[in-house]
Amino acid sequence: MIAAIDPGKSGAIALLYTDGTLYIEDIPIFGKEINGSAVANIFKEFRPDHLYTESLNSFGMGRQSAFNFGMGYGILLGVLATLEIPYTRVSPARWKKDLGLGKDKDLSRSMATRLYPKNAEQFKRKKDDGRAEAALIAHWARGKNNE
Repeated sequence: MIAAIDPGKSGAIALLYTDGTLYIEDIPIFGKEINGSAVANIFKEFRPDHLYTESLNSFGMGRQSAFNFGMGYGILLGVLATLEIPYTRVSPARWKKDLGLGKDKDLSRSMATRLYPKNAEQFKRKKDDGRAEAALIAHWARGKNNE
């Protein structure tokens, strides 16, 4: 199984099995922070062979937003390190270019719906772009691993 994370408070975790089954979970939040314990529990129950996460920067964010985002990203990477789950960071520009996508989040939701129609309900709202992008990162990774 390949896992992927679209990081951030509105992000998601996607688990893509070899048979094409896709499981999506919103990033667990406790209060205003990513719940590292809940993330760890997901990966203890559904342990991936490898995980792919977006490698992002805080360019254009305010100081507090950049700090909060960095804290959340650090929590996610800390969980992966603690559970000894191998991971690869990939830039959004790389995976999106390979899939023929740009910055438009609606196109990501549309592509995820086409590729994974059984999960279409999870991509229907504008705020579901994190779910769609996590699914697409996993889809991209599976394609890269099969080349």
